[in-house]
Amino acid sequence: MIDVLSGFFVVWAIIGVGWFVGKRGILGPNAGHTLSRLAFFVASPALLFETLSKARLEDVLGPQLAVAAIGGTTVGISYVLLSKFVLKRKMPEAIIGAMSASQANSANLGIPIAVYVLGDASYVAPLLIFQLAFYNPVNLMILDATHGSRSAKQNPLLKFLLIILKNPVIVASGLALLFSALHLQLPDPVLQPIHFIGGAAVPAMLMSFGMSLNGNRPFSAASGRRTDIVLASSFKLVLHPVLAFLAAHFILGLSGHALFAATIAGALPTAQNVFVAANRYQRGITIAKDTVLITTIVAMPAMIGIAAFLH
Repeated sequence: MIDVLSGFFVVWAIIGVGWFVGKRGILGPNAGHTLSRLAFFVASPALLFETLSKARLEDVLGPQLAVAAIGGTTVGISYVLLSKFVLKRKMPEAIIGAMSASQANSANLGIPIAVYVLGDASYVAPLLIFQLAFYNPVNLMILDATHGSRSAKQNPLLKFLLIILKNPVIVASGLALLFSALHLQLPDPVLQPIHFIGGAAVPAMLMSFGMSLNGNRPFSAASGRRTDIVLASSFKLVLHPVLAFLAAHFILGLSGHALFAATIAGALPTAQNVFVAANRYQRGITIAKDTVLITTIVAMPAMIGIAAFLH
């Protein structure tokens, strides 16, 4: 338990530094955005390639992937039904709310948590693969279809593939799993630059994450969406990890550290790219923004509670 708390302390300390740097404007107004893009497009693919190329395929594509699929899909569908038939929201807004309730921050916070708390970045890879290769593309296609976007007229299969192939994290993960399956290794002069670039991923993610916490205040009365925000936040912080625990333990038979990893992955806060999607489609913007902020703040204490319960 001390090791777990030490891991959370490291994560919060780096987030705190990022918050302070952003608050003081030390790196300029766009530093957080630049750091986030550096982490996502350059450093994270390098880190995941190095990690997954050494991992066993059955660990990455096994029970943890099934837990991610069961938890995320169940939470998302449940939210859509409540939003559509109880709150009477239109489908695009219901989809944004469902993404807020079920799509975890598997990169910017998931990878650091996996490294510092779980001890291995590969623990978050199944969640990354499920969300980036399947869940997010499907949600974006539904948004296109229900929003009346011009891109909805494109071939759905081609659009699905393009979303995946344009994602550097998925491409790097796919190549790494291919190397793992074929038992291939890069020569050391090639692997060393990848190792050093990947080393920038975690601090860059956490620093940019801390910077993003400045200047945000949730629960604006004028939005008229407080119920949606509370529902989405509760689903993400309570229902999602509970479902992850139940699926992992009682359906897939996981226990010990594997069960802890699956439950922690379910408790990760809402992904920031949900807010990007909300802006893109101009639907559910307040729900996405406030849920990201609330779950980000509350997720750490929730995960410490999970650690205390399971240990």
